[in-house]
Amino acid sequence: MDFVNDWTIMQTLGEGAYGEVKLLMNKTDGNTVAMKIINLEEHPEAKDNVQKEIAIHKMLNDPHIIRYYGQRTEGSIGYIFLEYAPGGELFDRIEPDTGMEAWEAQKYMKQLISGVEYLHSRGIVHRDLKPENLLLDEHDNLKITDFGMATVFRSRGKERYLDKKCGTTPYMAPEILLRPQYKAEPVDIWSCGIILVAMLAGELPWDKPVGSCREYDTWKNGNYMSITPWSKLDNLAITLLRKILHPQPSMRMSVDKIKQHRWYVKRHTQTKGPQTAASPMPGYKRLRSNELSPPAMCDPRLCQSQPEVLTCATDAPTSVTEPAQICFSQPAQIDDLLVSTQYLATQSNTSQDSMQKLVRRMTRFFVSLEPELALERLIRTFNELGLATRSHCPGIITVTAVDKYKNQLTFKASVLIMDKQTLMDFRLSKGCGLEFKRQFLIIKKHLSDIVVKGPVTWPIAIATNNVPK
Repeated sequence: MDFVNDWTIMQTLGEGAYGEVKLLMNKTDGNTVAMKIINLEEHPEAKDNVQKEIAIHKMLNDPHIIRYYGQRTEGSIGYIFLEYAPGGELFDRIEPDTGMEAWEAQKYMKQLISGVEYLHSRGIVHRDLKPENLLLDEHDNLKITDFGMATVFRSRGKERYLDKKCGTTPYMAPEILLRPQYKAEPVDIWSCGIILVAMLAGELPWDKPVGSCREYDTWKNGNYMSITPWSKLDNLAITLLRKILHPQPSMRMSVDKIKQHRWYVKRHTQTKGPQTAASPMPGYKRLRSNELSPPAMCDPRLCQSQPEVLTCATDAPTSVTEPAQICFSQPAQIDDLLVSTQYLATQSNTSQDSMQKLVRRMTRFFVSLEPELALERLIRTFNELGLATRSHCPGIITVTAVDKYKNQLTFKASVLIMDKQTLMDFRLSKGCGLEFKRQFLIIKKHLSDIVVKGPVTWPIAIATNNVPK
């Protein structure tokens, strides 16, 4: 890949334990890829971890897995090239305390199960499945990403037990926390069940699946029907989840059984369309290439979104070296600058006319104030809500809070000008996606008197250079 002659770095998409993720666009045809950049000199321990991730990606080729394109090393810098998913993260489609309609949850569940079935058929277990690690492409199809905690559990027909305690605690299977060793496939199945609860109910059932957790103990003992999230679900969904979220891995439902369950095969009634109203639109706008990044702003970056993540002793040896945590969960946003639900069409083969894939995001709105006044009002709102803030860049505020599970929640709020309107844009940096959405709705309610009502035209133009100082 010739960076100088063929590709342009458009944006920084995010950052992980050992480097950054950037969006590359081909100057000729406008195609895009996500590029992970790892400084092997600064992080020598990353070399084996990156090789493990690459080795796993090379084994995979499935519509519901983020595609691997290749890798290269130049001096002490390593590069990994992956498919770019512009549809955002699954958690952004889940309304806190509400979830989504059953038909939509079923669609994503089927795609998730299909991807997990493929992984297991290749002898690979993911071990950190959660809505933040599930991306959506331009056609609203689910893609599993972030293989930093994945490992090979079956090779040449021989399966091994695992012993590494890793994952994100609300989505982890109980045996990971409670047993010295565990089977691979049931832990991914368990995570799929928690994701389904989140999609249907808009909340997680517990913080950690251990006996000391009252919510989990109630579920385990069968005394749950009158409490949330279970009281929000119909009986058919409950019967499926009772079998997926079985405390005993040997009794947990297999992929084949899940695919035969009545909830899985039933045609659920659709009362409204997807939250993003992502139907094709007749009128596309071309992005002006000189407006891609306001020079007055420092480079805003997106971080992986993680509640508490555990990494402990490694598993038994395998043919691929077991990594420490290296999670470059690709946040599928083009930072603070773009608002759209569409993949813009390319109108010519020159870089000047190349169109970009834009992201669907729910956590943004226009306000009726000028940018400077909007920023002042936003800061005042954060203070009233008791949220800790700091700002290192014009128009960008980093907010730190604690969610209901006592875990840190960090997100960024930006004030931008788009189509001569003032936009407030919020994105998660670290923490639970559902808790972030819940905090966003509280902030939006406090700003309701200045929120611009009515539909927003999609796609809209990119941000200009006029940002609050």
